[in-house]
This record gives sequence, C-alpha cells and structure tokens, in this order.
Amino acid sequence: MALIEVEHLKKYFNVASGTNHAVDDITMKIEKGRTMGVVGESGCGKSTLGRTIIRLQDPTDGVIRLNGEDITNVSGRKLREVRERMSIIFQDPYSSLNPRMTVEQTIREPLMESRRYNRKEVEEKARELMDLVGIEKRLRLAYPHELDGGRRQRVGIARAIALQPDFIMCDEPVSALDVSIQAQVLNLLMDLQQDFGLAYMFVTHDLSVVRHIADDISVMYLGQLVETAPAKELFKQPLHPYTKALLSAIPSIDISKPMQRVQLKGEITSAINPKPGCRFAPRCPYATEACSQPQTLTEVAPNHFVSCCNIQKI
Repeated sequence: MALIEVEHLKKYFNVASGTNHAVDDITMKIEKGRTMGVVGESGCGKSTLGRTIIRLQDPTDGVIRLNGEDITNVSGRKLREVRERMSIIFQDPYSSLNPRMTVEQTIREPLMESRRYNRKEVEEKARELMDLVGIEKRLRLAYPHELDGGRRQRVGIARAIALQPDFIMCDEPVSALDVSIQAQVLNLLMDLQQDFGLAYMFVTHDLSVVRHIADDISVMYLGQLVETAPAKELFKQPLHPYTKALLSAIPSIDISKPMQRVQLKGEITSAINPKPGCRFAPRCPYATEACSQPQTLTEVAPNHFVSCCNIQKI
C-alpha cells in the first residue's frame, strides 16, 4: 500500500476572468521511503499540488489518502492529527521563519504545540534536532537574520521533522541556495530519508537536482500530469514532447555531445477556463485533430505513464 494516494485531485481558484484550474484531475502514488520529484515550468501547479496533498489548501474535488486513510475532508482535531504526520519545507528559508524567534524557539514550537512532551523533553528534543541537521549549539539563540541561507534551511528542516512525520512536501527547498550549499542540503535530506524512512514529494524546476534525489518523476504542464516514470527511465527515454523539451534545456559540459535544444513555439494555453484536450497541443510539433479530445495517462512501459494520443508517432 502506498503511503500517499491521490485520485483525480482538483484545486480550482475563482478569479475575475473565470476559474483557474491550478491542479486538474491528478492521480499519483508515493511509496514510503521514496521520493517523487514533480517538475515543470513556473506556474504549472507544482506547489499547489503539494500544498493540497498536505491539506494546507482544501481540494476542490478528488481523494487524498494517507496510508490508506481518506483525509480529503477531515477537519478539526482529526486534521490536526493528520498534519502532524505530514510536513513541509518551504522554498524561501528566510521568509518562512519568524524573525522574532530564535533557532531554538523555532524548533521547539511544533514540539510544544503537539503537547506530547513536557518542558524538559522539549528542550532535549530541540537540541537533538539541532545536532541531527547540523546546526551548531552556539547558534541556538541566533535569529534568522544572523544566519546564512543554508543554516536557515537547516532550521526549517529541523522544524519539519520535529514530530517525526511520514511524509514531507519539499517545495523547491534548495532553489534559493548557492550550488555548494544545495548539495549539502540535498545530502542531508537523503540521509534523513534513509534514517527515518521518510517519503518526499520534491517540487523543483531544476532537473539536475531532481535527477540526484528522486526515485520517480512526474512532469506537470498547466495543472495536469503529462508523464510519470522512474527517474532513470525518464532521463533515459523521455516520451512526451514537453518532457523532451525540458530535458533538452539541461546544460551539458560534454563537448563531444553538443546540446540539441528543443525550441518550443506557439502560444501557452491559459489555465483559466481551459478547453478540453491536450493543453500542450498549441506548442507541440506533433499535434493533430485528436489532441482536441481529453487525454489520459496511459501505461506505455512498466510504471511509465504518458498522456499523449500521438505517442506512436513521436
């Protein structure tokens, strides 16, 4: 049984010009101890998908299951219990921290709110978490503005794992960091996953990062999944035209194999009141009349699903 199961999940927002289909009919599974990377260009709905799964936002329709339990419409005390089993690491390690709270206070806050521990246990647990994520004891009374980006993100990670969750939504957790610091934070996340059996949903637009950390990858385009596969399979044999375009944009240092960029042309479809059919069709060189019909994810190889009616022609 998968730890996270999402079936036909939708999240719509009402705007002045209509309804924004930010997440539209998404089905996916995330196994315990594995990382699902979710990639796509800015505005495709990656972060909204993750925030809806962990119930920071209420879904418009669909089903969300946590370890087999339907949590789609839970509320009150039950929602509080569910949120203790799921957590989030935010993109910006500065704005996600309270500037008036020290490092120790920030890490202690979820422990105190859970009411699982007495005062002494909270202090001990907070110091253990600081050691676990690599924050020096001398920084326990430091404020966010006194820390660099890497240390701030470590504080955010410590806060996220404080209540020993099963699932963590990582919302582009390294995009605001320098490259060398990115590697340190990614290695920390992988170590924590190995030690505690955590499941991650890793949202990013950086394909080189997701290749390093993800077991499986889902590609999103304007609120919908267009391809999902094991990470190695996706990089070895991408099938959807949009996935191929994304992978072609990865910089290469191999001078014997020059980059062959796939240049996408055409207008980007609006996610507001979209028409039925493939939303990538206006930019797809393989588009046909059939693309105006609703598309579904189809398994074309073991655990490799693609939403494209012209897959045989590509």
